Amino acid sequence: MRATAPWPLAAAAGLASGGLALGVAEVLAAVISPATAPLLVVGDAFVDVTPSWLKDVAISAFGTNDKVALFVGMGVVVAALAALAGVVALRRRWAGVAVVALLGVVAVVAATTRPAAGTLDALPSLAGVAVGAVVLVRLVDRLATGADSRRDAQSRTTPAAARRSFLTAVGVTVLAAATGGVVGRLVGRSARDVSATRAALDLPPPARAAATPTDAVTLDVAGITPWQTPNAEFFRIDTALAVPHVDPRDWRLRVHGLVEREVEISFDDLVASDLVEEWITLTCVSNPVGGDLAGNARWLGLPVRELLHRARPDQDADMVLSTSVDGFTASTPLDVLMSSPQALLAVGMNGEPLPLEHGYPVRMVVPGLYGYVSATKWVVDLEVTRFQDATAYWTDRGWAERAPVKTASRIDVPRPSARLEPGPVVVAGVAWAQTRGIERVEVSVDDGPWVAAQLAAQHDVDSWRQWRLEWDATPGSHTLRVRATDGTGETQTAERVDPVPDGASGWHSVTVTVLG
Repeated sequence: MRATAPWPLAAAAGLASGGLALGVAEVLAAVISPATAPLLVVGDAFVDVTPSWLKDVAISAFGTNDKVALFVGMGVVVAALAALAGVVALRRRWAGVAVVALLGVVAVVAATTRPAAGTLDALPSLAGVAVGAVVLVRLVDRLATGADSRRDAQSRTTPAAARRSFLTAVGVTVLAAATGGVVGRLVGRSARDVSATRAALDLPPPARAAATPTDAVTLDVAGITPWQTPNAEFFRIDTALAVPHVDPRDWRLRVHGLVEREVEISFDDLVASDLVEEWITLTCVSNPVGGDLAGNARWLGLPVRELLHRARPDQDADMVLSTSVDGFTASTPLDVLMSSPQALLAVGMNGEPLPLEHGYPVRMVVPGLYGYVSATKWVVDLEVTRFQDATAYWTDRGWAERAPVKTASRIDVPRPSARLEPGPVVVAGVAWAQTRGIERVEVSVDDGPWVAAQLAAQHDVDSWRQWRLEWDATPGSHTLRVRATDGTGETQTAERVDPVPDGASGWHSVTVTVLG
């Protein structure tokens, strides 16, 4: 006769065994490679197969918290399936184990198909699932024994004692799961964390320092975007769910492909070169009209063309495929890298070594191109090739292979739906057109005439420019619009298009209410 027991307790057994499976996997992943932890490999695989439209929805909804949202979502799904496994196992042990095995198969496939997968990468998921399945059966057996004791008058085990035994076993399992997770994280960090190395790194002074911005590049307007973006506030959009920890002592960059000779450089070689500083505004292609996925920083690095000159690309090459340590790739036009002294292999950001999440120890920074074709973080490989012969991560997913930054402008103040007092109101924001600069910014109120705004001084064409306009606000609802004209005389288009496939366009607008 089949045992019957409250299903919430069976669900608790499933949750506890699922947690232990993840804990065991975390410990093994710390030893093999932190990137092989089941949640990470499944999350990375999910990101890889996510269509462009869904990626844009996620960024629009969660911004730079999209990875946190993904982890929360995965956690909810895993918890629900683990609970289901417990309930199913109470009736049919093999069926509950099958649910656990299915989760393991998904994790194993994700681990073994990721870029640069190793022979041991599936081990954390396999071991975790095996332990989780065994513990699930043991817990459910213990729960069923308690249910049997209620029907069997001859049983020496009372229902209360059986329940205490089961709850104790669940508690021990949960404690073991938590311990495994903590130990896994600590072991992984102690073995691979490079934060201390980064903190001890003294970057050399640049051979050519960036010009110090004067007060004239900044307007005194409350709420306007600062001209320089602090590192902690700089946007981060990439495909890495776990920030790669790359020891600079192990870092190497290889330049190869359609070249006369291959070049390899170490981190020590790189920082011993004639590094230069550049102020460069970076923009994500996913940035919607009026969005905040843009930032301006002072970058220190070696011009990429210095290494390309050493390698001597073939005449028919037209693209450089850069690869990150985590397998991400970007396709950058060769002519841009060869002609731009501002395109850098960057090691510093705003006067300090690159933050880990922004590519430490080395990343690419290329003005005038959206990041998905140029700004590879944790870069370890440059292959000189041709667009017709190779494709990159996002171009494989429908994005344009060449992606020059479009002229853009944004209203920072007043905020959308602001309620204002009548009279003088400052309208202000930033505009950018990397490599071309900003020549003019204009504001229109309620589809009225375009009025030229006051511009802060332009530090250089690769950085954004602040602007402001004083508006005599009258009572009622009003819509403010902004447009910019770049250094070539071309005014940004009013045509509103989504970011896919080569960046958003259109005039940013905000609607406000003036009291009266």
